[in-house]
Amino acid sequence: MTIREEKELAEEKTLSEFAVLSSRSLGRAVPETPCDIRMCFQRDRDRIIHSKAFRRLMHKTQVFISPEGDHFRTRLTHTLEVNQISRTIASALRLNENLTEAIALGHDLGHTPFGHIGEADLNKVVPGGFRHNEQSVRIVEKIENKGKGLNLSREVIDGILNHRGALSPKTLEGKVVQISDKIAYVNHDIDDAIRAGIISEIELPIKDTEILGHSCVERIDYIVKDIIYNSLEKNDIIISPETKTALYNLREYLFENVYFSGKLSHERHTYGHILGELYYHYISHFDEVPDEYTDRYSETVIEDDKERIVADFISGMTDRFAINKFKELKEN
Repeated sequence: MTIREEKELAEEKTLSEFAVLSSRSLGRAVPETPCDIRMCFQRDRDRIIHSKAFRRLMHKTQVFISPEGDHFRTRLTHTLEVNQISRTIASALRLNENLTEAIALGHDLGHTPFGHIGEADLNKVVPGGFRHNEQSVRIVEKIENKGKGLNLSREVIDGILNHRGALSPKTLEGKVVQISDKIAYVNHDIDDAIRAGIISEIELPIKDTEILGHSCVERIDYIVKDIIYNSLEKNDIIISPETKTALYNLREYLFENVYFSGKLSHERHTYGHILGELYYHYISHFDEVPDEYTDRYSETVIEDDKERIVADFISGMTDRFAINKFKELKEN
């Protein structure tokens, strides 16, 4: 018996009846010989961590672009915080932590430079719009590994795709990441906005902080425990109505007072048009797009259209790379 098989047997004995067992995964688009050591979702996690898209997250904005300070979140630290919250919940509910971790680490691979500002900008110019969750799936299926993709398990792809949007993930592990993403960005973006002097703790809606707590740590602790105790031994991930309302009220507060407020008007004015201008430039100068993207387009075989390939290239840029490309464009 291999080490992997021993681990799979241990899962069957210890995980919840509602957890996804590694041995019963729906598999991959391209079947592979199982590893002797790692279970399938462990392999998925490792492939995501070693991907180029994952490494680029350290140089992508979460909220504040080029902040003066070392402690503001990046897209990578946000991803790690989502992973930590997700694993805490999954562990307490005896769900598959490896599957949870793979989804959490991969959920934002397709995010644009410049955070919400960049995504909104690209969404305006790309035919059919741009949604980072769908782009994350494109990365793991069609862009990474020189166009071969990472060939992840179907459960991981489902969790990445449906961590936002109208649909919900099909697994409890995916649902854990879906709610953990909101817990993380609401509380950590509030923390960063307070650090930046844009808002203060006392300005937050008092009716909601009275429920959840008066600090980032208190609120995360309260919400995570609420979810765990309401979801124990149930085939769903449940947050109490009172806690959910308070969390979503704080989320709405962020959109009104931070993300799209006048307090970030300078950042929107400075960076809110860069991706759109880069998009139109590369549509007109398609020969300047790197071969690793344009290989999917030729005169005889068109796998993806030019618009989508240019969106792939631009959304994959880091903040500094996009800024430098934009400067080059303006200087020429």
